Amino acid sequence: VWLLLGGVVVAETVWIVTDFFRPRRNRRIDDGGGSVLIAGPVDRFEPGSVTAFPEGRFYLTRLADGGFLALHRECTHLGCTVPWISDEQRFVCPCHASSFDITGDVLSPPAPRPLDVFPVRIENDIVKVDTARPIKRDSFTGSQVVRS
Repeated sequence: VWLLLGGVVVAETVWIVTDFFRPRRNRRIDDGGGSVLIAGPVDRFEPGSVTAFPEGRFYLTRLADGGFLALHRECTHLGCTVPWISDEQRFVCPCHASSFDITGDVLSPPAPRPLDVFPVRIENDIVKVDTARPIKRDSFTGSQVVRS
């Protein structure tokens, strides 16, 4: 009986340690239509604005030229939620003070790369964001911006 109980303890310990080191899976938002979140009509978003979508875990930014980016709200350093500070016109991580511009590019480290993005598409003047999985990027390029 003691050997059996000892075996159970060893098995549970291995399971807990393995589960601890296994990478987390990305969560999907399932609003009945899959992982696509309808943000709203293009005209709803002013150029140079940032709109938070807590249910989708992203910010929809409309750049001054009218293009759209959906930025993941997790810092690329340690995954803290990064709020938009409108007075400073930048995202600032409360954990380690990384900051990002409106395109998600790093302004000050320790973040190693820009904020991740979600795919955006515009159909019939309606902005839609696919929140299934964030796209990692090394830098901001104009090709990441979606224009109507």
